[in-house]
Amino acid sequence: MPKSRVRTKAVYTPPPKRSASKKVSPRWLVPAMLACLLIGLAWIAVFYVTQGSLPIGALADWNMVIGFTFIIAGVVLSTKWR
Repeated sequence: MPKSRVRTKAVYTPPPKRSASKKVSPRWLVPAMLACLLIGLAWIAVFYVTQGSLPIGALADWNMVIGFTFIIAGVVLSTKWR
C-alpha cells in the first residue's frame, strides 16, 4: 500500500495589532444629529397642525418630504456616533 504524503502547514502569523486608542466622534456630531431629528419632527408637526399652510405654504405636500429628509439625515448621522 502506498504511503500518504505529509502535508506541510504554513507558519502561523498573527494579525496586525490595532492601535490602543479608541475612535471618538467629532464634537459637532451629536448636536447636529439631534437638531436634524428635532427640526424634521417639528416641520412635520407644524405642517399637520396648520393643515398645510405652514411652514412653506407654496410647497404644499413637499413639506412632508423636507421633514422626512431632516429625519433621515439625523438617522444617518446617528450611525456615525461612537
